[in-house]
Amino acid sequence: MATVLPDELLSSLNESIQCRELQLQQIACLLTSDIFSPPNLVLYGTEATGKSLAINALLQAIDTPSALVRSKECITTRHLLERTLSEVQDTLKETAPSVDGRCESISAFVVQLQRLLERQKKFILVFDNIDRQREAAPTLVPALARLSELTPNLTTVFIVTCPRPNLFQQPGIPHIHFPHYTRSELLTLVSSSPLPLESPSSASLPNIPTFNQADLDYLWPRFATAVHDSLAQPAANTLPSLRTLCARLWPAFIAPILSNKYSPREFSKLMVRNRHLFQSEDALKHSIVPPQSQSTDPPQQQSRKTSLIILPPLPSQLLLTAYLASHTLPKHDTLLFSKYSTSQRKRRGGGTLAPRTPNKKTHVANTNRKILRIQMLGAQAFPLERMLAIYSALFRDYDEADEGADWRSTKKRKRGTQGGEAEVLMTFSTLVGMGLI
Repeated sequence: MATVLPDELLSSLNESIQCRELQLQQIACLLTSDIFSPPNLVLYGTEATGKSLAINALLQAIDTPSALVRSKECITTRHLLERTLSEVQDTLKETAPSVDGRCESISAFVVQLQRLLERQKKFILVFDNIDRQREAAPTLVPALARLSELTPNLTTVFIVTCPRPNLFQQPGIPHIHFPHYTRSELLTLVSSSPLPLESPSSASLPNIPTFNQADLDYLWPRFATAVHDSLAQPAANTLPSLRTLCARLWPAFIAPILSNKYSPREFSKLMVRNRHLFQSEDALKHSIVPPQSQSTDPPQQQSRKTSLIILPPLPSQLLLTAYLASHTLPKHDTLLFSKYSTSQRKRRGGGTLAPRTPNKKTHVANTNRKILRIQMLGAQAFPLERMLAIYSALFRDYDEADEGADWRSTKKRKRGTQGGEAEVLMTFSTLVGMGLI
């Protein structure tokens, strides 16, 4: 396939973006031609297949001005349009005319984009993950696909995971497919970036042996192949997950080498020694509990004493707060969790009012009905704001000197409370993702 890029530039791109030679040539033919470039281009494929990496590397290698907008970082459609104008203006720098930057609608966006690109011969605008834009109207993507009709010098590139039928509502748009990496391609990519033949705790070990690059080049590809065939192929067959899995197992795999029990060339003996790493699925499990130091001995030689796993303070507090919010009625929050509530109502002139004495039969019947209803339904749904309010009342205690200050800026916490609001929300989302809340 003929391209307009020099052979040296194309070879350097193929070296930096491996296993994507055909896709790079197709993109280069469509975007770098001075005669004709399509107004729209679609790059599609599953996650972690090199779509964004390939287009970004190609745009940096050519002289055509371009801008890349990540749709996942935009909250609303207005945020996406204003972010796009900001990226285009930053790319053009001094040559860009001054625009307002505020986009109330797609029409205002088109007018300001035309002003920015009126002096440009050609401009490439890339929307990454546009199919995952939040709060996107059904007409957003078709409207973006028609930008080139109003701005002839603009080429729009859409990066999507799986293009739906009639997503763009416009025929004739070229599509370039990024297929999933094969086994040989995955092993080639992982083998190109090996981890060092050392562990974080190896500095404290005496008589640490030294290894050369040839030992690492011999051991790492065989280790990556074993990890892929035993664990990654059925459960973690993407490039980031395979790299993460190799990084988790690598320190325990090379521990016998660092302790002078085996050499890097004795791979078969290392596999027999560490066969429990490839038979267990513990490395595939995601946990919020900090990883404990793992012994390099097989499970038969390890102690059979079981230790109780204790969660960190913040997840424990959030789980307790969620339990209280789901098993108590909202009308009792002030009585149970507020520190300024009283059990009796005070009279204006002093003293207290005698509690009301309702009909005993009616009161007992209503109470039994409510208790039975709660017991039959089990845990009740609750708003996030209510759970955070209960959490703040129980665990966000601070000193009297800090009374009146915002709890987000208070540094002295009691009862071991950790972090601020961002850490609380991040831990809460982790617990929800794990199905604990």
